[in-house]
Amino acid sequence: MTSSTPVRTAYVTRIEHFSAAHRLNSVHLSPAENVKLFGKCNHTSGHGHNYKVEVTIKGQINPQSGMVINITDLKKTLQVAVMDPCDHRNLDIDVPYFESRPSTTENLAVFLWENIKSHLPPSDAYDLYEIKLHETDKNVVVYRGE
Repeated sequence: MTSSTPVRTAYVTRIEHFSAAHRLNSVHLSPAENVKLFGKCNHTSGHGHNYKVEVTIKGQINPQSGMVINITDLKKTLQVAVMDPCDHRNLDIDVPYFESRPSTTENLAVFLWENIKSHLPPSDAYDLYEIKLHETDKNVVVYRGE
């Protein structure tokens, strides 16, 4: 790369879909408070969603490879960090993160962020930028690690 070649930044997004069950319930609230707050989503049998997660990596385009991140590496990371722990699981039972916190979409986005960050190949050239988690077509949470 010559000194006249500008450094270019790009945002690479990979989308995955997974199905998971959960029950909105907080161990910090009484049963009556849980019903009042979460309504039908607090039903003891739980319910499920077909989630869509968009994971965006921000980084410099490598002048030799032309990539920010090898998409194969990102795909492997999402398999381990998202699909393996969440797909066809009951979040409240199968994911220890939710033992002490409600499995809201907001908390699920934070869990995915932390899990993806811990499994991404280390790099000075890119970083996890954003997670956009679709619980339904109408309910979406965006998280950027704040």
